[in-house]
Amino acid sequence: MSRSFVFEAAHTLNRRDIDPPSMDASRRIHGHSYRATVEVTGAPMGESGMVLDLAQLDAALTRVSERLDHRLLDDVAGLGPATLENLCAFIWRALAPHLVGLSRVTVSRDARGDACSLSMREA
Repeated sequence: MSRSFVFEAAHTLNRRDIDPPSMDASRRIHGHSYRATVEVTGAPMGESGMVLDLAQLDAALTRVSERLDHRLLDDVAGLGPATLENLCAFIWRALAPHLVGLSRVTVSRDARGDACSLSMREA
């Protein structure tokens, strides 16, 4: 099953590995509309047949969304540079203790057509 949430956030990318022509634009504060999709896998439970109660999933997503939505991502503790990769990892770390069966986190910027997914497999 999957559920998505949308958040709006600003950030800078003060990185040394960016080509000089685009460096100034990335260093300035700019924002994006992000979509995070969280996937949970597992066997259906008991009579309900649910993999996970959606209320539990919604509560977990609300907690992580509140840490990102309408924020300057540079100031979010534990995130690091606000790349799609780091956003996926941040969301994963925030959700994993609360969501048994967490299997994939995807963060996309639909307006730009880019996305990144992080999935973990049990060993």
